Amino acid sequence: MMDSAMTMPGARRWSKWFVLAALVIVLDQFSKLYFNGRFQYGEVRSVVEGFFSFTLIYNPGAAFSFLHDAGGWQKYLFTALAFAVSGWLGWNIVKGRFTGMMNLAAAFIIGGALGNVIDRLAYGHVIDFIMVHYYNQWYYPAFNLADSFICVGAALMVLDSLKKPSR
Repeated sequence: MMDSAMTMPGARRWSKWFVLAALVIVLDQFSKLYFNGRFQYGEVRSVVEGFFSFTLIYNPGAAFSFLHDAGGWQKYLFTALAFAVSGWLGWNIVKGRFTGMMNLAAAFIIGGALGNVIDRLAYGHVIDFIMVHYYNQWYYPAFNLADSFICVGAALMVLDSLKKPSR
């Protein structure tokens, strides 16, 4: 029996991007479950001495702990924003308005944004576990796979926009 999504005109063209977004969510959630189950909060384990570590940190805010101490309303703001951006990107994928690279970027951003939404709704914070640093002199804020996919997606969008001819 054929899947109803495949009977829609053009569904083959865009459904793979939503499957990719779903895979990003699954990978992100499994990684967070792993670190949340095997690390104590605040624990740091070095992977590359003086440069790269795994840790377990909870972030109630957004990137770089933006609004982490805002009292809880930020959870709803960032959740609504993630749904709005994901919906807009998904709509543009379905309508065929994006190039292949832009579809890839959108799938990464949708998967990353919704992966972090799951954390916000389930725990009230986002689980972060990747830490890049330079010995004890400099630390980049802890992040997760969802954040990484969002950043790669944003970079791909910028690259795609640079290769388009000016109008």
